[in-house]
Amino acid sequence: MKVTFENMQAEFKRVLLNLNFAPHKAEKIAEIFAENSLNGVYTHGLNRFPVFVDYVKQGYVIPDAEPQTEDSMGALERWDGNNGPGMLNAGLCMDRAIELAEQYGIGCVAISNTNHWMRGGTYGWQAANAGCIGICFTNTIANLPPWGGVEPRLGNNPLIIAVPRKAGHVVLDMAVSQYSFGKLQQYKTEGKELPYVGGYDKQGNLTTNAGDITETWRLLPIGLWKGSGLSLMLDLLASVLSKGRSTAKITEGKAEFGVSQVFICIKPSGDEQTAQLIEQIIDFTKTSKLEDESNKVRYPGESTLRTREQNSKEGIPVDKEIWKKVMAL
Repeated sequence: MKVTFENMQAEFKRVLLNLNFAPHKAEKIAEIFAENSLNGVYTHGLNRFPVFVDYVKQGYVIPDAEPQTEDSMGALERWDGNNGPGMLNAGLCMDRAIELAEQYGIGCVAISNTNHWMRGGTYGWQAANAGCIGICFTNTIANLPPWGGVEPRLGNNPLIIAVPRKAGHVVLDMAVSQYSFGKLQQYKTEGKELPYVGGYDKQGNLTTNAGDITETWRLLPIGLWKGSGLSLMLDLLASVLSKGRSTAKITEGKAEFGVSQVFICIKPSGDEQTAQLIEQIIDFTKTSKLEDESNKVRYPGESTLRTREQNSKEGIPVDKEIWKKVMAL
């Protein structure tokens, strides 16, 4: 089943207006959710929308909350999100980091008491579109065991790094586990096996069965112990810079809200030498001999524009049951 971008955005906006979001907020949130699906990130577009609505109804996301500045130290600022919509807080913070980078060459905005930003890559593309290198990350509820452990004590803390490029921005958007929870849910719903092992089953065996992994909450960190260490450091940085809640405190609440996030922008020189360096790195990477001739070497973010173009022409693929659920909200 396929739905147009305009139809999807309109349905999202209808629901949000009924939840007492101001029209301009409902418009922007609906746009972000619809664009996530348009760009092929269905797990944080349509599929995530009913969860967002539920969080609003439970009071975790406050529709009329506005973020406020807590501290300003030149190129570094600290904000309080007041538990407002995470995607609006994130967009504001990245805009502010861009402004600081224009002034100082680098800008960093850390925010506490915010909510899930949905697709983290949204804010990497935002920075790159403004001609900036963008780096952002967030902590989450504990849903990843530390290396050697069996109980979740780390957040699956996403990390985004974006570099602006005329021929198509390079945007890395990754979770700290081999597969994000959203991707595992997608494979589980579709009844498909994971291409590579993604976590452990109840017997402690590595598995490609997404359902077994979501049941145990024992996801496999990227790089094994290295991913475990990276998750810990991202939580430390997000919590310390924002003076916000850590994964430990977020987990005490039994629901993922009031998280901490960091947005960093760097203004590159933008000269011809910079552009040549970027192309040199990408071109060299793509010269690697292919293991499978039906595939090709791609840089991070390369598929996004192609997926967006295809979905714009043909409609956005949707899960029928989730679409029905949204239509009934």
